[in-house]
Amino acid sequence: MKNKMKRSTRLFLMLFFITGLPVALLAQQGVLQGKVTTSDGKPAEGITVGLANKRIATATNRQGEYKLAGIKPGNHTIRITAVGVKPIDKTVTVNEGEIIVTDFVLTEDHATLQEVVIAAAKNKHRGNGSETVAKMPLSRLENPQVYTSLSKDLIREQIITDFGNILKNTPGLYKIQGNRGINTDGATYYTVRGFRTEVSMIDGVPGQTNGEMDPANVEKIEVLKGPSTTLYGGAVTSLGGLINIITKKPIDTLGGEISYSTGSYNLNRLTADIYGPVNKDKNVLFRLNAAYQNQQSWQDAGFRKSLLIAPSVEIRATNQFKINLNAEFYNAEMTSPSVIFLNRSRQFVARTPDELGFNWKRSYTTNDLTMKTPTTNMRAIGTYKINNNWTSQTILSNNTRKSDGYYQYAFIRKATDDSLERNISLQNTINSTLDLQQNFTGHFSTGAIKHRLLAGLDYVRTKVNNDNSPYIVFDFVNGTDLLDKNYGKISRYAVDQRIAASADQGTRNHTTTEIYSAYVSDVVNILDNLIAMVSLRVDGFDSKGTRNHYADTTQANTKYYQSTFSHKYGLVYQLVENKVSLFTNYMNGFIYLQPISQPITPMGTPSGVMKPQHADQFEGGIKLELLNNRLNVTASYYDIKATNMSRVEPTVIENKTYNITVQDGTQYSKGFEVEVQASPVDGLNILAGYSYNDSKLTRATAAVNGRRPAFAGPRNLANAWISYTLPTGILKGLGIGVGGNYVDEHLTANSTATGIFTLPSYTLINGTVFYDARWYRLGIKIDNATNEEYFVGQGVLSPQMPRSFTANVTIKF
Repeated sequence: MKNKMKRSTRLFLMLFFITGLPVALLAQQGVLQGKVTTSDGKPAEGITVGLANKRIATATNRQGEYKLAGIKPGNHTIRITAVGVKPIDKTVTVNEGEIIVTDFVLTEDHATLQEVVIAAAKNKHRGNGSETVAKMPLSRLENPQVYTSLSKDLIREQIITDFGNILKNTPGLYKIQGNRGINTDGATYYTVRGFRTEVSMIDGVPGQTNGEMDPANVEKIEVLKGPSTTLYGGAVTSLGGLINIITKKPIDTLGGEISYSTGSYNLNRLTADIYGPVNKDKNVLFRLNAAYQNQQSWQDAGFRKSLLIAPSVEIRATNQFKINLNAEFYNAEMTSPSVIFLNRSRQFVARTPDELGFNWKRSYTTNDLTMKTPTTNMRAIGTYKINNNWTSQTILSNNTRKSDGYYQYAFIRKATDDSLERNISLQNTINSTLDLQQNFTGHFSTGAIKHRLLAGLDYVRTKVNNDNSPYIVFDFVNGTDLLDKNYGKISRYAVDQRIAASADQGTRNHTTTEIYSAYVSDVVNILDNLIAMVSLRVDGFDSKGTRNHYADTTQANTKYYQSTFSHKYGLVYQLVENKVSLFTNYMNGFIYLQPISQPITPMGTPSGVMKPQHADQFEGGIKLELLNNRLNVTASYYDIKATNMSRVEPTVIENKTYNITVQDGTQYSKGFEVEVQASPVDGLNILAGYSYNDSKLTRATAAVNGRRPAFAGPRNLANAWISYTLPTGILKGLGIGVGGNYVDEHLTANSTATGIFTLPSYTLINGTVFYDARWYRLGIKIDNATNEEYFVGQGVLSPQMPRSFTANVTIKF
């Protein structure tokens, strides 16, 4: 382990020395910077600023500011452009090391600019360029990693009230498990590229919940494809992908909106978004997003209600230094969703949901057995512009989430499928994650080669405190007999009595872990059209152990230290400048695993401490931005190998056979993805995608070896959304949208011990009609228009919502 750490350190230092950081060369090139404003003096966001006939370009930020670095001395023409906006050119002369400040004023006012954008001058379904995917400013064509970006405009147009529905617009992503409210695997889980993942990042730092995310405070969602550990670490990432939420930030224009939605199953949702400057100098900005939602279940019992309050403050202390303070206070209460666990020890009798013959409108619960999941996320981000080439970012964040209440599920435990065992536990857990990051980003040159560098340090401390009752068997009910008298006997009082009578003490313990990380990423312009990326992360994982409160002892094998590292390499070749990029990448990722209890640990057998699980991805593909950015296409093929996976191996020790867990398992996952975002004519927006995944456990426990893992989800997925908004005329802003998803069959259980249980394929069709005016917006949405019966789950059956309607009215000011 020490040798591996030494090798990691040498690689880390070597990468720094290769880049050289030759500060003396920084002064050889100039910088162009300034601000773009509308005719009424307001900042113009998202305006393209570049050099005419050059491939150097950027987009203005929320303050309308832009910066173009690495400009060679000489005469240059700065050109600002945007679809629907009249281009403006200015000619400047740049000398060595000179900073030229050039401002622009558009002929359009702010309201007109907003209308032009909404009217489909750009594809409003597509998120703007990201500074968080690579943790540095990098355009989509320059980034060798595949990612999907979903904007708040798409959330608004699709009238999203359930966060998971917006992610259905992501090619290759499938919801495999709904939110259960517990602290272990309790959040909504998705599968991407054959591996499970969840929403685990907010503004690039850990931000989890035991409940559900609310879309009210979402500016953009980024789904990074493939292992992303190099930049984001192994604390909350996945081997297949990463979901990161970018929250809404303050702006210096006073405004806001209030929105109300109502619909099927007594949906009531009220949201507010208020923003603007606090003082006349506009150097203190404020924004508040809030949402309240209450909806009943479509089944015979159940509900979910939630409240989100998300304040945000930006303090522009100086021109070089600003502080962002962001928080989300989320509180929800819900009943356990209807989940039926399949038998795990015998061959299935029924092998599809239809063969079970259950009434899926039954919830098997009652409204007084609820789970509360309060969640708090807080972030302080200090950004300091050291000079025109280097920026420092310091981040302090804290995430606290709780499970407080009853978790219930049903289990097909007996020899027949109709007998359902109702299990329940009283949960009281608190999870907290403290994260401290220090990042430096900058650019420099070594001769004719340009570098964009990220260097960072990261400290993550996680604490888990459990105080849970035992899981008890409440009773058995018949899934096919609607007259079963046991069905209605469950209640909070009856459950409390049964838990109190249990001889099992339950679980009372706490665990603390710390992770220390250093990472570096260098993006090198080898040629004007050839870009290379080299990234490395070194991680140290320190488990303080799991302390049992009853015995007042530390659990064996839970106190340990281990280190690992990951690396990432990418190559981008712009076949046609700013239009067509060929890319390839190698990405390595890892995740930390919990220790396991071995039945026996004599000399030579595993101790129970698990090594980090690793994955290596090779990928290649093409990215297109054509027709003045009206057509954006990403197509790629990937091949992932996961190692250090655990499996059970029957082992003979001293003439006795034990099921020992070993860590030599492997999984292969390969496939291809295509994503299209287009606006061929004004007002028409198209978002579509298709993915194919072939995943197989190639060295695993005998019962599943050579089979597709249940957590890999369906092989084939397709998504589409097409909308058209009238861009001109009396009815300007009137629009319609239609789309949906095709989901292939899913083998929710797949082993020799049980056989295969198949969730059938299905197609969901959704649609909206809306009218978006300057001061208000009206919309109607239908989800699952054909009333499709469908299920999700890994080893379980979880029926999903049938046809539903939503109506929305929004007032803007």
